[in-house]
Amino acid sequence: MNSNFDKDVDNPDNYKFTIFYFNTNDRRVLVPKRNRWMGWTLNFGQINTYLILISIIIIAVVSKLYLY
Repeated sequence: MNSNFDKDVDNPDNYKFTIFYFNTNDRRVLVPKRNRWMGWTLNFGQINTYLILISIIIIAVVSKLYLY
């Protein structure tokens, strides 16, 4: 892994409300959490993150409407 990206993830200034990772300089959409054993989180500083979330919501709503 690139140590620059790891420094960004560990920097508390890159978090909004202490839980949302927001870094426009980090091009990754999925980044490891500060506690690496807890998994991954989304980088809300990238537009692709919002597109992915909107797509998931649309799929969930459409499947709910048409499958029941």
